[in-house]
Order: sequence, then C-alpha cells, then structure tokens
Amino acid sequence: MADEQKRFRQQILLQQIEFLLDSNDAGALAELLKDKRSSDISEVVELLGNEQRRIIFDVLEKQTAAEVLEKVDEATRRQLFDLLTANEIKTIISELDLDDAADLLAEFPQEKREELLQSLEPADSLLIKKLMSYSEDSAGGIMDPVLISTSEDATVAEAVNKIRAAEIDEDFYSVFVVDKNGKFLGDVRIRLLLTRPENTRINDLIDPDTIYVVADDDQERVRNVFRDNDLIVAPVLDRNQKLVGRITADRIIEVADEEAAEDIYTMAGTDPDELDDVSVFHAARVRMTWLLPCLIGTGITALVLIFFHGKFGLGDLARVFTAAVAFVPMIAAISGNAGLQTSAIVVSGLATGHLAALKLSQVFNREVRIALIVALSCGIIGGLVCAFLLNYRTHGNSVEPVRIVLAFTTAMFSAIMVATTLGLLLPFLFRRIGIDPAISSGPLVTTANDSISVAIYMTLTLILVQ
Repeated sequence: MADEQKRFRQQILLQQIEFLLDSNDAGALAELLKDKRSSDISEVVELLGNEQRRIIFDVLEKQTAAEVLEKVDEATRRQLFDLLTANEIKTIISELDLDDAADLLAEFPQEKREELLQSLEPADSLLIKKLMSYSEDSAGGIMDPVLISTSEDATVAEAVNKIRAAEIDEDFYSVFVVDKNGKFLGDVRIRLLLTRPENTRINDLIDPDTIYVVADDDQERVRNVFRDNDLIVAPVLDRNQKLVGRITADRIIEVADEEAAEDIYTMAGTDPDELDDVSVFHAARVRMTWLLPCLIGTGITALVLIFFHGKFGLGDLARVFTAAVAFVPMIAAISGNAGLQTSAIVVSGLATGHLAALKLSQVFNREVRIALIVALSCGIIGGLVCAFLLNYRTHGNSVEPVRIVLAFTTAMFSAIMVATTLGLLLPFLFRRIGIDPAISSGPLVTTANDSISVAIYMTLTLILVQ
C-alpha cells in the first residue's frame, strides 16, 4: 500500500513538473520543488531529458540540489556532471557531508577531481582526501570523519560545552572518549551527560565495552556488526586504535542495498558498472565480458559430446548415442540448478555472516544430506520419464532403453551430487582467496557444471551399454 502511494505521488509530481517545464514557468517550478523530498525529485530527474534537468537544477535550492545529485543513479549523475558547471559542482560538494562528497568525487576523472579538491576549504579537502585513501567498500570508505570526542579527564560540563560549540548538522547519540594520545577508550551516551552532575568525570561514565569497527574492515562485515548488535552508531578506529570517524545506521542501510544489488548482479552474470553509463554499447560490453567465457564453456560441453560420439562409434552404439544425447539438456539443467541452489544458500549465509555458513563441516553435513534426497528423487523421477519416452519411441523392442535409463538415473544422481559439492565448496574457496563468493553462483560456474554433468552421463552410458 505504501509503495502504491509512493508511486502515485511520484507520478503526480512528474506530471506537475512536466506541465511547468512546458509552460516555462520557472517561478512556479521552484515553488513546487521547494517543499518536495529530494528522494522524490531525484526519481523524477532520472526520467527527464537533459534540457529539463538543466532547468530543474537552476531552480533548486543548493542543499536540495546536492541531495538530488547524490541520490540519482550513477548513469544520470554522470550526465549531470556534464550539464553542471565546475562552480555549480563545487557549490554542491560543499553542501554535502564529507563522506558523501568523497563518494561523489570518486566518480570524477583524476584531473577534475584534483581541481575540485583544490577549490574546497583546505580542512575539508584534507578530510575528503583521507576518506578517498580508503577502499570504497571498507569502513573507512563509508565513515563520517566529523564527530565529537573528549578526553577522559574532562567533566560532564566540559563535554556538554563541547557539544554546544560543535558545528555538526548530523544527529549524534554519544560522545567518544580518547586518551591523551588519541587512542579510543569508549563512549558516553548523551543521556548520561544530561542526568549526571556537571562535575562528574567522563572517565567514570565510559562504557569500556563499546563496539567498534576498524577502518580496513569490509563494509559487509560492518553491516553484520550493526545488525547483530542493534547499533545506531559505531566508532571507526585505525590500526593503532586511534579514533578516525564514525558510521551511522542510515549509512549501513545504503550499504545493505549496495551489497544486495552487487550480489544479484554477480549471480546474474553482469556487473554494477553497467549502471555507470546510459550507453547501450557500454551495457552490452559489460555483459559480454561474462557471456564470452560462458560461450567458451558451452564449447567445452560440445567438445565433450564430440569426444564421446567418436567413442560410441557406429552401428548399435551410434543409435545409443543418438538416444542418450536427447537427455543431455535434462541432466545439465537439473544438476546445474541443484548446484545453484546450494551455492545461493551458502553465498547468502557468508554475506550475512550467519555462523552456520562460516563452518564448512556443519554446512557440508546439512547440504550433503539434502543433496542425497534431491539426487535420489530427481534420479528416480527422471529415470521414469526417460523410460517412458524411450519405450514410447522404441515400442519396447530393444534392450538399449533399459541400459540408457539405468545410465541416465545413475548419472542424474551423480551429477547432482557433484554439482552440489561444487556449489558448496566454491563459495568457501573463493572467500578464502579474496574473490566475491557470489561469482560461484554465476553463469561461469553453472556452465562448468554442465560440462561435468554431461561428461559423467556419457561416461556411464558408454560403460553400461558395452
């Protein structure tokens, strides 16, 4: 219901904006957009042409324009970079939080990025450069370097005065405490500062068990830390335990969306880079980088069949080969999808940090038992289908169908077990060597499963019919 209301609201807004754009009524357009949410405006901007976008950014308030530029998709943002002047982009960046500004600048070419950094306030430029020095998918890359900290020797009154003097637009929930060397000691909740006497020492209020993350931690791990501990905010420390920033729950929601989308793209055999550009040639090139290896993989499957065609020779065995080949797609599809199901479960568990998914022996014990049931069921049902079709074709006049059915049933069972084992082990292997486990659910591995399952099927058929 809420989604329907949102779509209806956006549709009305789009119609209103298009009407005012056609009427060239910039004043009314500015008044209309003044009270609209930046998220709604950004979704409308994605649907408009460049000339219309140019007019909208001319009438938007600076803060709103910055939020809209941050929220549009990457392809639209790239077009807006070409539409906006260098001065406008500088103004927009100065309106953003430093972590968002760093994300935005990371999308610029090196030359333009340096030019924009030099045009900013030196202090802001330094902090943005520091943020950009971290990997974009690490805790350091998503943190906000602006925070409130105090020394352990301060009093409640001094800490409160520091809060009052701070120029922070973002909400904050605690004050971080550091020692004289800048090392993190813990945090103090705001409620304690409001309920304790002014002369109370901060050292007496510190929570020494404050959960923190390290700047080099992967953002996926940070997301899991927030989820497992119901955090609203977490401090970010460097390798020397010094406080360098903070991450809030709203940023983690964005991270969760990014990680989920990235895994979906990878499992589908494409890449988030496809959204960097509106060009269909760019999108086609990204997809072909995945499809070409798959084409090679299917070529290997064809070579397997050609190899076995030579082994079956002529005469009766040639007729067996012809009959057996008809069931190759069934073997490949069922075993491949069985492996895909297993790898999807394991990849999901690894991504969410589920404890069971981190223990190979425990997952192996569960998935193998499931695979045995699935393999037996598919082998028997598939064998019955194979028997029916072969008997229908030969009218029961040959003993060959019996052997082919036996080979098919055995091969279906074996192929599913092999595919499930690959689907189970490959995500763990990829994770260990630093490759995204989601790739193990992609078309490359599925294609490899096809070649393996076909080889098993044809080998068993050849053995059983001779």
